[in-house]
Amino acid sequence: MRLSPALIQALVDVAARAAAAGHGGKEAIYAEACRLLGLSRATLFAYLKEVTVKAPRKTRSDSGKSGIPPEVLQLISTVMMEGYRANDKKIVSVETAVESLAKEGKIPRGRVDEESGEVKPWSLSAIRRALYAAGLHPEQLRRATPATAQKSGHPNDVWQIDASISTLFYVPESGLADMSPAEFYKNKPGNFEKIKRQRLTRYVITDHCSGAIFVHYVAGGESIVNQTDAFLRAIVERPKQMLYGVPFHLMMDPGSAAGERGAFKNLLRRLLVEPITNAAGNPRAKGQVENAHNIVECSFESGFKLVHVPNIDWINEQVARWMRWFNSTKIHSRHGMARYPKWMEISAEQLRVLAAGVDPRELVYGKQETRVVNGYCNIEFKGHSYRVGHVPGVMIDEPLNVAVNPFEPESLFAVVLDAERNEQLIPLPRVEKDEHGFDAEAAHIAREYKAPADTVLDTNRKLIERLATGADTDEAAKAARKAKVLPLGGEVNPFKRFDDVPDVTPLPRRSTALNVAVNVAQAPEIILTHFEAARALAAQGVVMDIDKNRQVAAWFPEGVPESELAAIAQRLSVRAGLKVVGG
Repeated sequence: MRLSPALIQALVDVAARAAAAGHGGKEAIYAEACRLLGLSRATLFAYLKEVTVKAPRKTRSDSGKSGIPPEVLQLISTVMMEGYRANDKKIVSVETAVESLAKEGKIPRGRVDEESGEVKPWSLSAIRRALYAAGLHPEQLRRATPATAQKSGHPNDVWQIDASISTLFYVPESGLADMSPAEFYKNKPGNFEKIKRQRLTRYVITDHCSGAIFVHYVAGGESIVNQTDAFLRAIVERPKQMLYGVPFHLMMDPGSAAGERGAFKNLLRRLLVEPITNAAGNPRAKGQVENAHNIVECSFESGFKLVHVPNIDWINEQVARWMRWFNSTKIHSRHGMARYPKWMEISAEQLRVLAAGVDPRELVYGKQETRVVNGYCNIEFKGHSYRVGHVPGVMIDEPLNVAVNPFEPESLFAVVLDAERNEQLIPLPRVEKDEHGFDAEAAHIAREYKAPADTVLDTNRKLIERLATGADTDEAAKAARKAKVLPLGGEVNPFKRFDDVPDVTPLPRRSTALNVAVNVAQAPEIILTHFEAARALAAQGVVMDIDKNRQVAAWFPEGVPESELAAIAQRLSVRAGLKVVGG
């Protein structure tokens, strides 16, 4: 019912007078209003509710407080958190956690009333609310931690690489087929096992700065060979493609097919690429390449259902066309440009390409080789000489590890270890020859003099010479040698050590005369049985009986030596003469 202005005014007046009346005076005002306005009590209150605004209720002083101790909530949260399986499935509920802890006496079953002493159990809903209020509910604790923003300095500064199983698998008889969700779902691992060798793996590489995407498909699962193949295809220049060159850093999973070891490590080290492995359980560190997988699936692989896919080569041809189209036309939300035009901002110093004639596949398994430093502080490698005098710690006639420089075919790398035992690659320039076959930088006889830089051995040799002569300079050391100064100032007497003899007075010792007589082997001892021993003792006059036989057997349970018969007879005779005295 729509209220008239007059009725609204009357109702407002009633509400004001009732509010001013205070406790005990409102009922008379309401009764008078019902009589004058012709309204029932229920209708009056309904109308008053429409024309008045009630002040909000005062918040309770214990609002937001559950009364459940923090340590109880922490124990419940711990048990629930441990109940999550690796597939994120929850298997421990609040009720189960509370019952288990209460049964073991780890937590109380509820709040104890101070007046009555009665235990009032906490409700499960109250525990859930308390867990959420304290930030201890597993659904809160399992949320992601705050992410840290990352940036790269320029194109090819940082690449990210990742592998994922494609939605197709290879069937030799009919090309490639789609993995139906009804046949290949998580509860049927056996079906995945059947096609393990026929899986199609997608490798995706992204340039972190421009966002450009490179995709390559290989047969089989993730492996060192497949990852290396995809990476090498990405770094070489390809027709109509604008993402190539050797990156300065490469981000990958800790469980990557090669990661930090073996052949792939050799490849990255030879190419001067610093590997970056994100922490386990932190895929957001390379979220760009993870998102690129989703882009490829939605924008490219979605078309597989509409066409016949004959083989992997056909897929790689089509994905090359997709890369040119996508990277050249789709605008990246971060920098507001298409990916290829953004990558084209790379400078000459930032674009590192392999030198002509260098096969990158040789770098994968190309182990470092060892060469001995010659007297000119050079090494020989495949018919050429290389200077090594600038390498820290280099020594004449000592071995030096070297590796091929893929960016400059005229130089090698010296492989040395720094203070942290990390490998460092130092370029070694080739020794150029003149028209006569001499070193182009050699000193011209009678026209110039070139002193080579001191090696570690030279520095140590001069130090030892100064110590021996007591000189402060190398020139002073030479002068001291010429003057035939005694080493170390003559303060070291090499014969003084002979004086350190302990004062020991020889004492007479007992000795044994040497017996040169031939030792005659002794006959082995004859062991008699108990019966034989009893007969022999009887022959010596001993009256044998059951007790004596038992005594002899107790003394010699393994048999009686013949040499002991006389002693046994004596002992038995003495025992027979003993008498019990005093009762």
